[in-house]
Amino acid sequence: MRSRYLNANPFKLTIVAMILVIVSFTAFAESPEEKGLAIAIEADKRNTGWQDSRSDMTMILRNKQGQESKRILRIKSLEVPDDGDKGITIFNEPKDVRGTALLTFSHKTESDDQWLFLPKLKRVKRIASKNKSGPFMGSEFAFEDLSSQEVEKYTYKYIQDEPCADMTCFLVERYPTDKYSGYTSQKAWIDQSEYRVVKIEFYDRKKALLKTLESSDFSQYLDKYWRPNLMQMVNHQTGKSTDLLLSNYEFQVGLKDSDFTKNSLKRAK
Repeated sequence: MRSRYLNANPFKLTIVAMILVIVSFTAFAESPEEKGLAIAIEADKRNTGWQDSRSDMTMILRNKQGQESKRILRIKSLEVPDDGDKGITIFNEPKDVRGTALLTFSHKTESDDQWLFLPKLKRVKRIASKNKSGPFMGSEFAFEDLSSQEVEKYTYKYIQDEPCADMTCFLVERYPTDKYSGYTSQKAWIDQSEYRVVKIEFYDRKKALLKTLESSDFSQYLDKYWRPNLMQMVNHQTGKSTDLLLSNYEFQVGLKDSDFTKNSLKRAK
């Protein structure tokens, strides 16, 4: 029996084929949530394998009137396979905070562990999860801002592409999964060439804009890993700000787990 399609109009068949392709593509297209997650995964992938690092940091605190105070610190970091990174932040100057040190164990799905050593009291104080939104040593950085930003700490939603400086960025909203986070959401601008986070807006528990962090003057290390030399956090609600000037980055210097313990906090001078 002769098929009825042999006499079909070729133009109509072409239109039908195009519609089928469009419907098929739409059915398998990424949702904003899927695309946001994919961007976060790619950014994380590009920052994996550095092993350990250390660097120097100058912290400049600025009040609403523009008056400044300066602190000198050292930072050590250790990459932990299958979990969040470990880090120690140590104050060198001024004299009244010298020896103060923060130890952070970041985690992918659990609340981070953090301990603060206060040399004047000669004791190590654990930072409770519910207090992680508090300011770190009078700065505009919260304790939770100092943890490594693991993919699993958030859910995501891609918003749009946007110009940022002389680049094009993905604008992605991310929502903390930790119930003790001080933020309801964050907006992150991630450059499309190197997947560096160049700007983050933080929204408080009332969903109001609280702070903006801008990272700039990036340098590349080991031909792969990008690090900012300047990070500027502005608190829109208080008018205060904190600048972090980072320098002397070194990677794969041989740091070990034993360098990141509560006892090592007391030895950090």
